[in-house]
Amino acid sequence: MESDSLLFSFFLIFTGAAVLSTIALFFRQPLLVAYICVGALLGPYGLAYISDASLLADIAEIGIIFLLFLLGLDMQPKKLLSTLRKTFLVTLASSIVFVLLGYSTGLLFGFSQSESLVIGFSLIFSSTIIGIKLLPTTVLHQKHIGELMVGILLLQDFIAIFLITFLDAGNLQQSTALRVLIAFPLLLVFAYFTTLYVLIRLIARFDHFKEYIFLLAIGWCLGLSELGVALGLSAEIGAFVAGVALATSPISLYIADRLKPLRDFFLILFFFTLGAQFNLMLLPDIFITCVVLAITVLTIKPIVFRYLLKRFSERNSLAWDAGLRLGQISEFSLLIAFVATQSGVIGEIASLTIQGAAILTFLVSSYIVVLFCPTPIAINPKLRRD
Repeated sequence: MESDSLLFSFFLIFTGAAVLSTIALFFRQPLLVAYICVGALLGPYGLAYISDASLLADIAEIGIIFLLFLLGLDMQPKKLLSTLRKTFLVTLASSIVFVLLGYSTGLLFGFSQSESLVIGFSLIFSSTIIGIKLLPTTVLHQKHIGELMVGILLLQDFIAIFLITFLDAGNLQQSTALRVLIAFPLLLVFAYFTTLYVLIRLIARFDHFKEYIFLLAIGWCLGLSELGVALGLSAEIGAFVAGVALATSPISLYIADRLKPLRDFFLILFFFTLGAQFNLMLLPDIFITCVVLAITVLTIKPIVFRYLLKRFSERNSLAWDAGLRLGQISEFSLLIAFVATQSGVIGEIASLTIQGAAILTFLVSSYIVVLFCPTPIAINPKLRRD
């Protein structure tokens, strides 16, 4: 029966993810690497226990929607503007360098101009999981480097969200840009006034019914997602706007906390689906390209961030520390590869190249941070910070 098949698929995914996550934690690796590996192992190109990975693709996309909704909820306007002002030039300059680096590397290995451009864009982003979660808590909330890294990662998130919108339209042409420039402000205005005159009043009146607040938040998130699609944007950008609109509400932290387990559930499915689409038979064709791209990122990214941060009056030791923590490809890069492939902007080989390079940088960068930077799981006791 179909329900039995879905139940069995869920059993394999979550049990397999639990086992590989345990191994990943022993080796101090990000858990999303375990989710991707489970997909590659159990999917149609591996043991084929789950032969139709597309069965879960739509469910997995909901995880991305909740991810961007929660990202928006964390963006209180005053704090956001203050943080972004300090990191704007560093993020802008580094993004230009990384796009050119990825674009030239893609052309060097024979990819088309559009594929090389997407590869270049995928190099802009650094991993929030490695960059933020491996920071000591006191450093993240009380030290300058925490503020600095949050600002850079937030700006990168903005770039990723707009890029996803363009890619989701299936092209990068001027007509797409014009439509986004018109539709996005309309969505913002609608979200702002609806939040101000409807949602805030409903939350104030019924805030003691926690189940209602939970349902209202989900309905608002999915409703704006559908409106985003109707306006020619994407479900992801609609969810992000929904989160930003609610960020000024005093109950936004409660909503974010309640939705995190739901987001994590769907994100496990998303990264499993991503791994299940990884064609292991093509690995020999992309291996050298992935390794070269990963080595380039791991070498150049820390140097670029160190130079730019030092240029803008940061201390040398702080600049190096931030550079090492930001010196990898991001989970957002995996999402961009997924959206670009679904839209037909890039082919399977280019997508797998981005995914393979990202996974390699996750693995190596995690060890670099654990070995050389203060972190709660540092190998050197002198670098261990809670």
